[in-house]
Amino acid sequence: MFDKRYIENFDWWLFLAVMGLMIVGFINLNSASAATGFPFQYKQLQWYVIGLVFMFGFMCFDYHVLPSVSLYIWGLTVFLLVLVLFMGKSVGGSQRWLSLGVMRLQPSELAKLSTVIVLSSWFYKDEREQYRLRDLWLPLLITAVPALLIYKQPDLGTALLLVILFASIVYIAGIRWTSVVIVFASAAPLLPLGWKLLKPYQRRRIESFLNPETDPFGSGYHVIQSKIAVGSGQLTGTGYMHGSQAQLKFLPEVHTDFAFSVWSEEWGFLGDMVLLSLFTILLCRGIAIAQESKEPFGTYLAFGVTAMIFWQMLVNICMVIGLMPVVGVPLPLISYGGSSVLTTMMGIGLMLNVRARRFMFH
Repeated sequence: MFDKRYIENFDWWLFLAVMGLMIVGFINLNSASAATGFPFQYKQLQWYVIGLVFMFGFMCFDYHVLPSVSLYIWGLTVFLLVLVLFMGKSVGGSQRWLSLGVMRLQPSELAKLSTVIVLSSWFYKDEREQYRLRDLWLPLLITAVPALLIYKQPDLGTALLLVILFASIVYIAGIRWTSVVIVFASAAPLLPLGWKLLKPYQRRRIESFLNPETDPFGSGYHVIQSKIAVGSGQLTGTGYMHGSQAQLKFLPEVHTDFAFSVWSEEWGFLGDMVLLSLFTILLCRGIAIAQESKEPFGTYLAFGVTAMIFWQMLVNICMVIGLMPVVGVPLPLISYGGSSVLTTMMGIGLMLNVRARRFMFH
């Protein structure tokens, strides 16, 4: 039977922030589409509508059933990632997509949310006051398997994001500070080995991040053009669909990785503040929902989804302004991509789910 308290506890501020980001995303993609000549904005609009359906669907069921099926969710995610390695569609040198006829699915995007669900379930079932390193071998393995499969695609950015999500949930679950010191002390000597494991183009991206001017027409081109676009916006922007970097095709990947650069050039600093304010409302509501939850699983779940959106936002924006290497992490609800939109909207649905059931005790 439908409970009217679900409506009374609906988080309207979160919902309005999401709708605002969708409006910004559509407006921005409309400009990016004019530059590329492909109607990305209308395809994205379809994904927004489908995403809203998924959001309400993920809000309506009782999220407390997730721990009992988390192993199946993890298994399905790993299966899809393995399938990508054998049957995936290759685009731009990366094999990340499964062709489903009318659409392409990117399992690495779904892996972000499934990692949040599975880790939240594990820490909920194995709750302790504080964790030591030896207590975390199983959740680390749960994270490492999909992360390594994603790295093989290759997609270093998403693989690292899963590791960051693991660290974020471990932090909220509670870990001894001595364990944190041990991790950092052990990781430092392994950095040279990590450098050797990187593919040549990944090394060039890091080198370009440190000094883009060493190869301004090669590996450093993207970052240089992006910084020019962001700087050209100044206070109020160059005007809608009048950004020279995007419209004259100096700026690459205007609909995905560098969507923020397009927005920043055309709308300026004031436009950036609007976009960041919408993200701030979303993230603040996510933290509030995690704090208001009456039981640990809801806290882990809401915090995990919030961390997933926050880290993607931070990495993407820092990437396009030259504060991080270009690793191909999308800006949630702004960058073009159906799998990214669906993953984000399903996560938002789970946050609304936790909020709507905060009056229920388990």
